[in-house]
Amino acid sequence: MICHEHQQRRNPLMAGAGVLDTLLLPLRSGELVLPQHGAALFLRARAGAALDAVAGVQWQCQQSFKPFADALRAAGRTLDSDDAARYPLVLVLPPRQRAEARATLAHAFMRLNPGGTVLAAMANDAGARSMQADIERLAGSSHSLCKNKCRAVWAVSDPDRFDSALCAQWLQADAPRLIADGRFNSRPGLFAWDRIDPGSALLATQLPADLGGRCADLGAGYGYLSAELLARCPGIQTLDLFEAEARALELARINLARCTHPAERRFHWHDVTAGLPGRYDVIVSNPPFHVDAASEPALGRAFIASAAQALSPGGQLWLVANRHLPYEAQLARHFRTIRPVAQAHGYKVLHASERYL
Repeated sequence: MICHEHQQRRNPLMAGAGVLDTLLLPLRSGELVLPQHGAALFLRARAGAALDAVAGVQWQCQQSFKPFADALRAAGRTLDSDDAARYPLVLVLPPRQRAEARATLAHAFMRLNPGGTVLAAMANDAGARSMQADIERLAGSSHSLCKNKCRAVWAVSDPDRFDSALCAQWLQADAPRLIADGRFNSRPGLFAWDRIDPGSALLATQLPADLGGRCADLGAGYGYLSAELLARCPGIQTLDLFEAEARALELARINLARCTHPAERRFHWHDVTAGLPGRYDVIVSNPPFHVDAASEPALGRAFIASAAQALSPGGQLWLVANRHLPYEAQLARHFRTIRPVAQAHGYKVLHASERYL
């Protein structure tokens, strides 16, 4: 699961509209000239009206978060998977996490043609000044403008000024690495990327050994809860991991390959809030609840609704959440039986069963 980029309840496609508008302002105002051949790369791309308003550009987009990738496809955008192609212009919306943001900026410069331009934007309260300082460290100088409480920054890649050693250092700082005494691979920017999340750990301790059959982990992240399920529950026949962030799902595959449990594992790059394609006997989840660092319980409620619809009539949901989040009312809409199982360290574990048919 991830914590910094989930969609808003009102309109998930409008989340970040201000920063997208600011990012594209230098192109619309003429301060930056569009590429003559009309091709540009957009890293961490977002769909929106501001992007649609820039005519004459063939956008090649990269986006690892499934809801945003789906929105780009729905808008007719091409998703780029060729890490070797180079462009005269690369746009980027860096994430909040500093090491991941620096690696994204470094990757943007690596995708430029000689003399090409990187254009990036962030909200002021998300680290825009730090982003500009990082761009200047790489490129030697930058230009900027501010609007919508956001900052757009652009710089030309000059081989005589570009710090290639720093670029390589920042790319390496985002590389996967072992955590939790070597048990799991993780990387910056993922949920609880450098530790075992205490909420997930609490849920794992409460999972009965007799859980079995068809199981699913919603918002699986790098695979901690799934690994714990396989370690504790010999009766599991199949285990489906659903995760919206491709960077996390890639590591979950690696982490679960170490598990000796014979259960079949299936990995889904999937937006859980859109519903689930299968039917399950057991679902576990530590649902995300942040939208751009703001608490958004609606996301967890959507996870609960999807879980309820996907459970078999005798199925059960095991859920962990921050203690203050009001999920009990949502559970009561879908299940006859809701049982608090444990509370510790600001978290609560809830067990729900007997879903309404």
